[in-house]
Amino acid sequence: MIRFKLGEMIEKKQFAEGRRVTINEIAAATGLNRMTLSKILNQKGYGTGTDTIDRLCEYFACRIEDMMERVPEDAS
Repeated sequence: MIRFKLGEMIEKKQFAEGRRVTINEIAAATGLNRMTLSKILNQKGYGTGTDTIDRLCEYFACRIEDMMERVPEDAS
């Protein structure tokens, strides 16, 4: 299963910038739907397209490996 680390990336950005980062802010900056971001954050096993991942990586200035990881099914 692919696990997104969006929550972790938000926390890192908040810490680095010393301010709160909201889903609405990310949605506005990336052009992604707020509901899509919410599903990535809250729905276990949610699948999304490469364009969404690319936009998030660009927003957070990170690599794909920083945004997601593969977790064996039995470890989840």
